[in-house]
Amino acid sequence: QVQLVESGGGLVQAGGSLRLSCAASGRTFTSYRLGWFRQAPGREREFVAAIYWSGGSTYYADSVKGRFTISTDNAKNTVYLQMNSLKPEDTAVYYCAAAPPRSGTLYYTSAYAYWGQGTQVTVSS
Repeated sequence: QVQLVESGGGLVQAGGSLRLSCAASGRTFTSYRLGWFRQAPGREREFVAAIYWSGGSTYYADSVKGRFTISTDNAKNTVYLQMNSLKPEDTAVYYCAAAPPRSGTLYYTSAYAYWGQGTQVTVSS
């Protein structure tokens, strides 16, 4: 059974930093893409960042480019999202997700077969 468990959310002031973690288990993710999405109240879930589990290419939404960094620790089966220079508009529930190979473009939620339960990030002004 595949499980994705996020942690690291919390309350931070604008300009601060947080690091989200997503511990993955239940299968081998070698060929998968791992992504972070977020959803603010009253809004659709939106793409934040993605990475190939095997390493290499990373992808970011324009709104977080230069501030957020996605990375993996294969030994720990964990994907991270380092968030710097946080803004109030970054406030949302952040979700980790895993997309199988050839499941579609990684920018869309439909490509992802597995989702975590989400972790709340609140940025105060």
